[in-house]
Amino acid sequence: MTLHHVEILLGRESLPGDLALPPNPRGLVIFAHGSGSSRFSPRNRQVAEALNAAGYATLLFDLLTEDEALDRRNVFDIPLLGARMADAIDWARNDERFFAAPIGLFGASTGAAAAIHAAAAREGEVSALVSRGGRPDLAERWLGSMTAPTLFIVGAEDREVLELNRAAQRLCLAPTELKLVPGATHLFEEPGALGQVLTAATEWFDRYLRPRPILFRDRVAAGRVLADALVRRAPSRPVVYALPRGGVPVAAEVARALDAPLDLILVRKIGSPQNRELALGAAVNGDKPEIVINQEIAHALGIDEAEIRHLAAPEFEEIERRRAVYLGGLPPIPARGRTAILVDDGIATGASMEAAIHALRRRSPQKLILAVPVAPPDSLERLGGLVDEVICLAAPADFYGVGQFYREFHQLDDAEVVAMMKEFKGKS
Repeated sequence: MTLHHVEILLGRESLPGDLALPPNPRGLVIFAHGSGSSRFSPRNRQVAEALNAAGYATLLFDLLTEDEALDRRNVFDIPLLGARMADAIDWARNDERFFAAPIGLFGASTGAAAAIHAAAAREGEVSALVSRGGRPDLAERWLGSMTAPTLFIVGAEDREVLELNRAAQRLCLAPTELKLVPGATHLFEEPGALGQVLTAATEWFDRYLRPRPILFRDRVAAGRVLADALVRRAPSRPVVYALPRGGVPVAAEVARALDAPLDLILVRKIGSPQNRELALGAAVNGDKPEIVINQEIAHALGIDEAEIRHLAAPEFEEIERRRAVYLGGLPPIPARGRTAILVDDGIATGASMEAAIHALRRRSPQKLILAVPVAPPDSLERLGGLVDEVICLAAPADFYGVGQFYREFHQLDDAEVVAMMKEFKGKS
């Protein structure tokens, strides 16, 4: 378990938060504290610790700035508080650690209303919600548009709030349950009461926090999330390398965010004579063009290195044609002593990426980072051993092709690549 102090940005302002991150978290639960409370609420922290023990990451943050907290009216301003919860959801989705993670919300007292508001505002982003002694009546107008399955936990002796929760439950279209804690009042201070809250909340998130379907809007959107991840790492003297064509719009966002030069690693598959789709290896451009051979396939087909070099000749011709078209024949940007960031729109088998990694290694970068939006776990595991760091937003097990994870995934043409590369011309 690691603890991080984070800042949720709000334009020029920011809200402090505490992020608890267990290894391989099952999801992220964001907390909304009640009136008169803060991220240091002892009861919420106990709930968070129980969720951490169950494998969930948790984020507790202050919903108001110091100046805003001085005005008592703000602690009951549900649209304002709900917007802050929505900001926290956006913050999580822009962090590669949580891009693919299911998100749950936990709200106490008025914080429950803020959580309901945020779940309605970010429909589809919130997988489950738990309200502890909540005031859902303060979010009545959003209850009917919220789709997150919701658990209302109420002390059996907190009779007024109990009736408010029952009324709210009737307005919800999403699946709901009402959990009564016998003998408990509003703050669940009675012996054993908070323990029942911990158990009920954990079981609810266990039931509903499942990996969400990954679908990027397009390559540019995927590139922006990757860019945020790399900016946080502040790489030393970065240079970004894209695999064209599909990797260029992703890499352009990364290079722009890092104020770094953008170059291309041109790779062409070398197909077998019997089946052009079966890769014997790959041809890669560079200071010294090279061939990376898939020894297992070459041996199985009985094809020697001389024949592979013969088959590679037209692929090298196409590489030179593309370099002339895309970059006007400019030489590769040196990577020696710099942080080389290798980017594509995704990885399938990883054959082309492996060839690109070998080519970049020969240029002696200080550090080599592989950054992609999506890849299958087995390819990531194999390629991860060849680089210094891997940044991948999603590694779904049900992987059939890179395009399945994009809403818009057209095949770029040469003109689009040329137009994108113009912005970086002369930058080194």
